[in-house]
This record gives sequence, structure tokens and C-alpha cells, in this order.
Amino acid sequence: MIPEEFQIGTPIHQKEYLVNGELKVWKGEVTEVFSTISSTETYAPTLVGSIPTMGEAEALDALDAALGAYAKGQGVWPTMRVKDRIECMETFVKKMEVKRDEVVKLLMWEIGKSLPDSQKEFDRTVEYIYDTIEDYKDLDRNAAKFQKSSGVYAHIRRGPLGVVLCLGPYNYPLNETFALLIPAIIMGNTAVFKPAKHGVLLITPLLEAFQSSFPKGVINVLFGRGRTVAAPIMKTGKIDVLALIGNSKSANALQDQHPKSNRLRLVLGLEAKNPAIVLPDADLDLTVEECLAGTLSFNGQRCTALKVIYVHEEIREEFIKRFTKRVDALKFGNPWDDGVKLTPLPEPGKPAYIQELIDDAKEKGAKILNKKGGQHSENYVWPAVLYPVSKDMRVYNEEQFGPVIPILSFKDIEEPLDDMAASNYGQQVSLFGKDVYALAPLIDTLANLVCRVNLNSSCQRGPDVYPFTGRKDSAQATLSVHDALRSFSIRTFVAFKDNDLNNDTIEQLLETKLSNFISTDYIL
Repeated sequence: MIPEEFQIGTPIHQKEYLVNGELKVWKGEVTEVFSTISSTETYAPTLVGSIPTMGEAEALDALDAALGAYAKGQGVWPTMRVKDRIECMETFVKKMEVKRDEVVKLLMWEIGKSLPDSQKEFDRTVEYIYDTIEDYKDLDRNAAKFQKSSGVYAHIRRGPLGVVLCLGPYNYPLNETFALLIPAIIMGNTAVFKPAKHGVLLITPLLEAFQSSFPKGVINVLFGRGRTVAAPIMKTGKIDVLALIGNSKSANALQDQHPKSNRLRLVLGLEAKNPAIVLPDADLDLTVEECLAGTLSFNGQRCTALKVIYVHEEIREEFIKRFTKRVDALKFGNPWDDGVKLTPLPEPGKPAYIQELIDDAKEKGAKILNKKGGQHSENYVWPAVLYPVSKDMRVYNEEQFGPVIPILSFKDIEEPLDDMAASNYGQQVSLFGKDVYALAPLIDTLANLVCRVNLNSSCQRGPDVYPFTGRKDSAQATLSVHDALRSFSIRTFVAFKDNDLNNDTIEQLLETKLSNFISTDYIL
């Protein structure tokens, strides 16, 4: 029985979309949105609502609105005082906060995220916005001065880049999307934003807040398939920044469609194949719990998930015995069930894909080590712990992004290090052990292969004030509260020689406050 407060009720048929400050009514074709969570005793996908199926005309209309709002750098938004842009963002986040329950419920239904994790995603996003505001104040305060070198004064600030195309992921459709969108617009850019393929309706409660908090055209929200609406926008060559969290193939395809690649800034969070390396002296109680969280939080549907575990052969059997027992003890259920750890997979085709990986591994010599591993339901495959895994298996090479856990054993630490060096990815690693003489050289090496070494803890993104990036095909640019403001901006400055004419002119500009750029005002 679904608790009354979490029942989906009447489906949400979203008819409005935001372009040029207007909530326009869509009268064309729609796409139905289904949840893989069943609201009936006999399994059947649940109709959650529908969204507009937009095309090239609507995409270019949204692009024109963003271009108009930027107005070749002359628009109200890019030339606005920092203090005023911050006030707009504060207005937005306050309006966003009152939509918490509505967004959390849709997070559960649309992508199957548990209630605590859905609440955490919303609250973390709100906190991210407030932290971004405070960091932007610091950035502006530090720029409220003049520097002098070799007889030349400079007033250096960070300026916007132009128009941003923002595409978020389905696994964190609020948090990671806003980690792109919020710093992009607060820095003075304008944006065209298309929500992810799953977790799209949860953006709709925020449309009015976007519309009423920012000048027209600053943010424009489209619905539809990425290839249908994003591709025509990129082909115009008028996008200055591609901000995408998702798959590298999608990112490459969109980049290739831009005719002026040298002018395109990329802010990308892409896939990863983060390993855990378990050394022989690891604390097994702690290691098992961290590997459990790392591999199966949100069913492993995280770029930061642990996607392969390397265990030293001396402790392999004990680790596997404890780990498989813990995997089978996890609770599967609907997102609002108490204590639930495993929830329905939001992609209808994902159970079949996970089964393909399991079957391929079994054909090539792997075994399922946990009793429940591979058990099927219509919307889930129970996590399968696979061992021994070899490099010719799909589960070793592909980012599974779901509940299947490959384990490899090693005798020489060079084995996992060589694999990491050869990998296409380089986001994070989890390293488990206690001997500092073994850890020290490993840390020094791993820091050159990935961008975050997690010591005796699972891989993760947060806290959001820490850098979030990756090497190779895992990322481009850095996303954190501090770094994202810089990723979506460029250093720009006014320079002048030290003479009476220039000094008098600058003094008048400061006294009259006619320029929003040349200012020494201090934001408290």
C-alpha cells in the first residue's frame, strides 16, 4: 500500500515551457512519462504525466531568446551589477524551497530514488545555491580593487562567456543539473536548458520560479529528445558553452556539430570506472561497508560509484564472504519504504542490459557469488557479485551504471595500477589499507591517475566545496562551488596607464557609479 502523501494522484500533463520570460502553452505532440514503480498489485508501469515533444523550431526560438538576453554582451543580465544578480538568485532559491515536497515526490516516482536520498538531493541543491552566492560575493569582493604593474593599472574581474546550452543527467536531475545551471547564470551568462530523459517532470514545479526571478531570456527551458532540440542549437555555432553531465559519446557528438569548435567552452562531467583497491591489511569491517555504499548507493547509478573492486589475494576469500552476505541482506522496495536500499531502476531497458553483462561474464568464466545475485523482477535485477572477472568481459570494460559488481584479485599492486593507467577514465579511486609505508607511494601514484583519492572511504562527489573533475574521458573543467564560477566565466579587465587624464576619468567613473564593471563597491 502506497502511503497517501506519496501517491502520484492525477498525472501531471505539463503543457508549459519557458522561453524569453514567457510560460508558453504547448499544443503539439507530447511524450508520456512512465514510472517503473507500479501503483497496482500486479506489475504495470505507472503513468506519471506527459511532457511536450519539441523540435527544431522551438529549440531555435529558445536560442534566439538567450541570444537576445545576452545581446552581444549588452543585455541587462550580463551588464547587471553583481549585487543585483545575486538578489535575483536569492529570490529564486526562496521560491524553490517551497516546492520541496512536490519535487521530492517526483524524484521518487520518476527515477526511483529513495525518500531520504531524494530529500538529501533537494536540500543539498538548495545549500549549493546558497554556497554559490556566498562564494560569488567573495569573488567580487576580491576583485573590488585596482592593481598596478610597470606603470599600468588594471581592474580585473570575471566576466560571462555568452550563451550556455545546459544538459543534465537523469541520476541527479536536480542537483547535478543545477550544479551546471546556477553558476552559469549567476556569472552573467544566459542559458538554454533541457532536462534529462528521466526526472524531467520534477523541473516543472520550478518553471514559475525561474520565470519570475530572472529577466526575460536569461533561462529558457525546453522539453524533448536531446538529438532533436540540442543538435539544431549546436549546429548554429552560436553556443559559447556546452555544459553537460552524461555520456562522453553524447558530448562528442554535440561538440562535433558545432562549426566553430575553438570558441566553444566545454564543462563536462562524464562517465567513470572508479576502482576500489583493497590492500591485505585493510580493515575489513570498514572496507566492506564502504564498498557496499560505493557500489550500490542508488543502485550503482552514479558516475562516482565503485564499478570494479580489486582485492589482494591474501584476503580475497574473507572479503568476498563478508561482502556477498551484506549485499544479499540489503532491502529492496519502493523509495518511501523504511530502510530501503535498493529501488526500481528508472530505465525500462536497464534490467535486460544488466542481465547481458552477467550472462557475458558467466560465459567467460565468472561466477555469481551471492545467493540472490541476478534474481529478476520486472523493474530490477538483484545485484550480482561476479568473480573471477577478466579483461575480456563487458562488465570490466563498460560502465555498468547499475547493480552488478565485478571483483578482481591481485598479487602485485602494479596490476590495478596498470589497469588504471590503461583505462579511458580517471575520476576517482578508493584505497583501503593501514600501512603508511605501502600507502604513501600508492597515494603519490594514484593522484597522478585520478583526481580524487579516497582513503578508506567510498568514492563520492561531495562536499560540494571540494573540486569535482576527472582526467581523460571522465570530465572537462571542474565543478565545485568555487571552481564552477570560474568554469563559466573568463578573466577580463580594464587597463590604463598611470597619468592624470586616466586617473581623473577613473575617479569620475567610481564617483558617478555609471559603470557596473568599474566599481569598488563591497558586497557584505
